[in-house]
Amino acid sequence: MSHAQSHLSRRALMKGMLATAGGGMVMNWGGLTGSAALAAEVRKQKKHCIYLFMNGGASQLETFDMKPGRPTGGPFRPIDTNVTGVKVCELMPYMAKQMDKVAVIRSMRTSEVDHPGGIHLMHTGYRASANVRFPEIGAIVAKYQGTVGADLPDFVKVSTVGSSGSGFLGPKYLPFGIGSDGNLPTFAVSNMDATKEAKRHDLRAFVDNQFATETKSEVAKMHIEGYEAARRLQKGRTAFKIDAEWDKYKELYGDSEFGRRCLLARKLVESGVAFIEVGQSSYDTHSDNATGHRGLLPPMEQAWAGLLTDLKDRGLLEKTLVVWAGEIGRTPYINNRAGRDHYVRCWSTALAGCGIKGGQAYGMSDENGIDVKENPVPEGDFFATIYKALSIDPTTENYAGLRPVPLAPFGSKVVKALLG
Repeated sequence: MSHAQSHLSRRALMKGMLATAGGGMVMNWGGLTGSAALAAEVRKQKKHCIYLFMNGGASQLETFDMKPGRPTGGPFRPIDTNVTGVKVCELMPYMAKQMDKVAVIRSMRTSEVDHPGGIHLMHTGYRASANVRFPEIGAIVAKYQGTVGADLPDFVKVSTVGSSGSGFLGPKYLPFGIGSDGNLPTFAVSNMDATKEAKRHDLRAFVDNQFATETKSEVAKMHIEGYEAARRLQKGRTAFKIDAEWDKYKELYGDSEFGRRCLLARKLVESGVAFIEVGQSSYDTHSDNATGHRGLLPPMEQAWAGLLTDLKDRGLLEKTLVVWAGEIGRTPYINNRAGRDHYVRCWSTALAGCGIKGGQAYGMSDENGIDVKENPVPEGDFFATIYKALSIDPTTENYAGLRPVPLAPFGSKVVKALLG
């Protein structure tokens, strides 16, 4: 074996060992072998993403794909919007006034019909695999649109779900989770005297750096980076405080917990955070679907409309992509418990801002909403379009061990009609 072949063999062996030994913590080798130059170039765009995630799966027939007069139609009526020919559910009067900013996709067709698989799919673009821990979209956006060394985390999740976190990209891109009240967790704030904390930090940093230098341990390096990020958060934590602003904005966003979360998302975008996910739960309406949506949609849609208005007024919408989706849709036919079950053959999502061509309903379902009639959009195309809007090439590859993994699955296509 030649010297070059020997070197290649040892390098391949090390990468394979890092990808398999010790679990997910060491699988961030893929993040390390990605193109740092590409990430730096994309960051110059300074784009952001807010993902409004409807956990449980909101019904397309009670939101954006009404079927009045059909056996699948349900009890609610469609109303006109500010876009001729585009109608939405009567439970969404605030969003009806914002439809010129929004592109609705009425032809989603995805591959995971249950919650765990659907949640993974609609956070990563990939079906779950025993061999690869795929990173969530928030981790991808944090890597390519985040700010190196910022005081605030680049990936924040507010009252939401997920399954992979940063996956094989490693702990550097893990999400920072916040509860339903939007407040920071107790561990995010140090109660120690600043002088004493600084002395302890100096000692800890000396010991950690000595250990990392002597052992050349990647895990030790990750620990140092994580601790430094936590210390920087002490300087930026005021970005999470919205109480002083709430009285001014609660009429715009609606006086609800979801409204508060959306205001927080806007404030975090303004503070430079690359990706914020905001969740609303309880859409799994196998029974009493109409009652469930009657309670859930009004606070959600007012907050969503307020968010779009606020971003637009502040000049932030052109650089901020707002995604609205859940993990699944609901069945067209209503079951014997007045509910709608899981459905993925034809359902709806929506995009706004960041170069999205608003004022359109892309794709079409058939007369009863059972199947896609025009322009099906699978999960890969959905994620490829999101990445493209964020100036991230969806064909970019990272490595899980020796395996190249593109941001959107191989063969995915950008839906160009959605982009302005």
